[in-house]
Amino acid sequence: MQKDAWANAWFRHIAVAVAFAAGTSLFRAMIIPHWVLLCGFHLSVLLLVRYRYWPALLVGEAASLAHLSYAHADLGIAWALLNLVPASLLVMPIAYLCREKWRLFPTRDAINIGTLLAGSLLAACTMTLNNLLLLLAVKLPANYAPIHYGQVLSHWVLGNYLGILTIVPIVLAVNQSARRYGWHALPIKTIESRLVLEGTFLLIPAMLLLIWAGHAIPQAREIAQMAMFMPMVWLALRHGWMGAAIGGTAASFAVIALMPARSDVSTLQAEVVIAFAVTAMLLMGARIASLNQRADKERSDLRLALALAQRNVHMGEMQLRVTAQVLDQIRETVHSGYAMMMGRLKTLQPAINDRSYRLQALIAQDQLYRLADSLYPTALREHGLPATLNEGALSRVLNDSGITYHSEIQGPLSELSAAIHLAIYRITCEAVADACIRRDISAIAVLVRCGRSQGRAWVMIRIDCHTQPQQAEQVRWNELIPKVVLRTTSGLGRQAIEDRAATFEGKARERALPDGRRISVILFDPILPGG
Repeated sequence: MQKDAWANAWFRHIAVAVAFAAGTSLFRAMIIPHWVLLCGFHLSVLLLVRYRYWPALLVGEAASLAHLSYAHADLGIAWALLNLVPASLLVMPIAYLCREKWRLFPTRDAINIGTLLAGSLLAACTMTLNNLLLLLAVKLPANYAPIHYGQVLSHWVLGNYLGILTIVPIVLAVNQSARRYGWHALPIKTIESRLVLEGTFLLIPAMLLLIWAGHAIPQAREIAQMAMFMPMVWLALRHGWMGAAIGGTAASFAVIALMPARSDVSTLQAEVVIAFAVTAMLLMGARIASLNQRADKERSDLRLALALAQRNVHMGEMQLRVTAQVLDQIRETVHSGYAMMMGRLKTLQPAINDRSYRLQALIAQDQLYRLADSLYPTALREHGLPATLNEGALSRVLNDSGITYHSEIQGPLSELSAAIHLAIYRITCEAVADACIRRDISAIAVLVRCGRSQGRAWVMIRIDCHTQPQQAEQVRWNELIPKVVLRTTSGLGRQAIEDRAATFEGKARERALPDGRRISVILFDPILPGG
């Protein structure tokens, strides 16, 4: 039934008028000449409410003013009639310019802080002129003290502007968050927000401590009022203009909480400081928020580029795997073709010597096998990474050539994706080949350590190259280097290791050992389809 009633346009307009009248009456009861929250309430409503409800706003405020004019008719007919003019009517052109001409909301979830501050100052001056006209229309008693208009106008400008800064920024911050996350998800996002947590557990206790100090130590009251802007500045520097909005509202209320009298000079001075600090922090916070947004976009672009590079590496490796399988099939075809051909030749010429043909066929099959294994290791495809590192082609070639080779794997290797398994093998081969090209090693020890941190799997590869001159002289380098470089590596050496490490968000570094050098590489497991 409530939804049916809200669907009625007249009901909506009446509800808006009643709510605005109630809000106007409430904020009018809290008016202090140098702290006018009513002006902030009017401007925030006009900046957010749809234009079709503006007539209802005027009607609601006029209704609340009619009672006020009637109750204080002794101030004069002129004042009573001028008082019937809704103040929001004077602010409407400014709100319209901010929304339509000055691009207060350039996008759905962004706010132009410069436009907001300019509109706020203009609205404060407009409301001050309206108050001045009402004051001039008041029928004062003959013995009434002379009015110092300069002082009164300064109080009103400060009060209207500070009232706007107290209400409007925080209302726009809540509205922007609701637009970004939706009203239904806003409570959860609010609880999870670091800004709200820091404001609750750091800003509010700091304000309460200053208020307590101002009341407990009267001599420190002025200092406490002046210091109210410091937590707000800290919050603005951390969270941008939204932090300045929350901190400014809290600081404004805290200054008034320490006010000993309505016309206290120290409170006025503190309010001037707060108004200036909130203005500066809103502008600086907008710049900080813009820089944070740009940095977030750059990080997002970097993550996208990195994910694209990882997917390209993954697709390249899959293509190499398919090519290796095709080469294996071709090798089997060569063997079958040779057997068929020799069978036909023996039928025609039984005494033929097929030893040379058999040798050529074996050489061709071996070359195809080596090529397929270099593209995608057969042992890695069939037996996994541990068997490939311990008993694969690289291990056999090094041991046969006179270099002592040993590998060890620690940690949950099975939790890593296939892409990381292949990256570990490629990096190991590149490091071993680069060490062999220098011809100054006699033993290689490979350690692969796996782990998980903050829900992300990682792997550290440590390759120690030890040198014993006597053993290194006995290594058959002329046979070893072509086999290692041509069969297992890209030939780029250290650069290939660093590039592959960077692709998986890791780093590679090299340091000297007493009897050689150590290459350390850390990689992080990517999220890849089928990984």
